[in-house]
Order: sequence, then structure tokens, then C-alpha cells
Amino acid sequence: MSDVALEDLPFDELRQRAFKRAEHHVDVGFFTDLFSHMPGMAAIEGEGGDLGAVGGTFIETVRAFREMWGDRELDPTTEELLRARFVTYLREHGED
Repeated sequence: MSDVALEDLPFDELRQRAFKRAEHHVDVGFFTDLFSHMPGMAAIEGEGGDLGAVGGTFIETVRAFREMWGDRELDPTTEELLRARFVTYLREHGED
């Protein structure tokens, strides 16, 4: 890793680094956690949904998150929350 602090990296680079690490280690929990932080997921859980029941293969879970993410702009609160999650994840688990 470079001399740049994780907090100073652009949001997309943090996301890419965290995704790369999670995919490499097949960390389903990381992606499940991200689903829980996305706008609208609380409403799904409140309607009887269960984030713990995210099914399918790991690859399908990653694809679902990438499709849900798309190129859309996140509201500043969600972006800050996800930024903090990516930084924490990379600090706890390192990078490959």
C-alpha cells in the first residue's frame, strides 16, 4: 500500500480495494453487511425480509451488489457510512 492514508483515498478506490479483498477471501459477510447499509434495505427488512437469507452463490451475491450499486450517486450520509466501513474493513483485514 502507498503512503496515502486510507481516509484520504477517493471513495471509488476504497470500494475497489475492499471489494478486491472480500472477493479474494470469499467474504460473504462483508457483502451482506454492505447490503444492510444501502438505502431502502431497512424497509425490506421491515417488510419481513431477512438479509441473513441472501441466497445464491458468492459470485451471485457480489454481482447483485454491483448491479444494485451501478453508477448511481449516493447521498452524502450513505457515502460517508460506506467509506468508514471500507476503511475499517481494510484496516482489520489488510489488503492482498
